[in-house]
Amino acid sequence: MKIYFVRHGESEGNTGPLHQGPDTPLTENGRKQAEFVAERFSDIPIDLIVSSTYERAKETAYIINSLILRPIEYSELFVERRQPSEIVGTPKEGPVSEEIRNLMREKRHTLGWRHSDEENFEDLKKRGLDALDFILSLGRENVLVVTHGLFMRMLIACVILGKEMTSHEYFKIMVSFDTKNTGITMCEYKPAIPNERDNPWHIVAWNDHAHLG
Repeated sequence: MKIYFVRHGESEGNTGPLHQGPDTPLTENGRKQAEFVAERFSDIPIDLIVSSTYERAKETAYIINSLILRPIEYSELFVERRQPSEIVGTPKEGPVSEEIRNLMREKRHTLGWRHSDEENFEDLKKRGLDALDFILSLGRENVLVVTHGLFMRMLIACVILGKEMTSHEYFKIMVSFDTKNTGITMCEYKPAIPNERDNPWHIVAWNDHAHLG
């Protein structure tokens, strides 16, 4: 099984001064990026597209699908990490959001801690593992998943480290693995061979964004 994880195109929240929410759309540049990545998939076998339900991901999936014409399934399993509702739509450099983000960084390894209604590490890890199980349950050979930068890093952390992953291990991956808008990360799932391979997941490519020039 081959899975192509694609980060959505550039959004207004990526370039603007406010923390973005689920309804933030793509920029004009983001739509062009989606067209570029669609061209890359025009010669790659894809059986199904799975997309986050956030607007910027849905737009990206729609643009890709306008060229490759495959079924699309939308799932909240692949949305971006949910931030505290207090900072959504507020200035990224504002005192309130900076105070909350600093506190979240300080407490990021404290088991079960939340500022308010955001996803903490344990929530995000569970969703990442559930998302991988969902992909495997589809029974397709070639799946394209449109998701988000931070959550993609959680997916890859789950691929590498599995259920035993700690918050310290995840945050090392989060800060070291950069993602570009419409970057492609490809994984293969091969059933483990006893005494040869413990992990059936293999990362073939990370953040391939050659289509952006």
